[in-house]
Amino acid sequence: MRLFLSALLMFCLAVPGFAKDLKIGMMPKLIGIEYFNACEKGAKEAAAELGIELEWDGPDTNDVSRQTAMVEAWIARKFDVIAIAPNDPDAIAPALRKARKRGIKVITWDADSAEETRDYFINQATYHDIAKTLMDVMAKGIGEDGKYLILTGSLTAANQNIWMGEMEKYRKEKYPNMTNLSETPKVSQEDQAMATRVTIDMLKSYPELQGIFAITSVALPGAAEALQKNNAADRVFLTGLSTPNSMREYIEDGTVKKMVLWNPVDLGYLTIYAAKMLAEGNLNEGTIEAGRLGEVEVKGSEVLLGEPLVFDKDNIDQFDF
Repeated sequence: MRLFLSALLMFCLAVPGFAKDLKIGMMPKLIGIEYFNACEKGAKEAAAELGIELEWDGPDTNDVSRQTAMVEAWIARKFDVIAIAPNDPDAIAPALRKARKRGIKVITWDADSAEETRDYFINQATYHDIAKTLMDVMAKGIGEDGKYLILTGSLTAANQNIWMGEMEKYRKEKYPNMTNLSETPKVSQEDQAMATRVTIDMLKSYPELQGIFAITSVALPGAAEALQKNNAADRVFLTGLSTPNSMREYIEDGTVKKMVLWNPVDLGYLTIYAAKMLAEGNLNEGTIEAGRLGEVEVKGSEVLLGEPLVFDKDNIDQFDF
């Protein structure tokens, strides 16, 4: 009888129809904003294609303690893979280490954590390429001796901090006469209304200001609203990172001439494909086939979506996310 049951169990695991469905938890920095809504759309598209049980959830504010509590809950529920965009990589690290010790695969996406706390990072574009594209857009907007400020979402967001570091490095090499008017970036706390208020304060406090980088998906529309309401778009050039749907109005009326991003739908989609491959032991350095995205490059423990995109009045209507 034991031999029969063992054979039956092996058969059930070997036959696709009987295979255990993968359970993946995917967590954004926060829910309810256009950027992460687009990531969710792509993730659910991939999960449907692959027959994966996907749970999408996250805090409704930029709150790492809520992220930690959710990761702990997913550990208790024995998820196969946890894919997280960490708000604070240091604060979330103990929970991610715990997940890995319990045999759960861990992926970071959009923003990374310490390499020893996760298996792979799904990167939307290289940090250098994002920084270079942003600085080149700003240099064309304010000139190579212009003065600018940076508006970020959080001082603990790893991706934003690395982008700013790469921007400064590239500025020194390519645009040494451009000036950042504040070594400490201005902070919006991933809140669009706060981004508007902070931008208005910048306009008042820095009369020499010529350009603003708003480098989160809610900071850029918030800053654009401030320029629009204060008729400041002609004297201050604004660019940054956000979604076409969040910025369409401001691009079309000329408040913002150009902005930068990648395709967040594709980022969510790729994350789920990579998570499945990781869970099955098939995610290795080289190239992988990721559904409709085709071949995607894997370097070390990083899976790279592609290159950043520049959006303007001529192409923004080609995108719906």
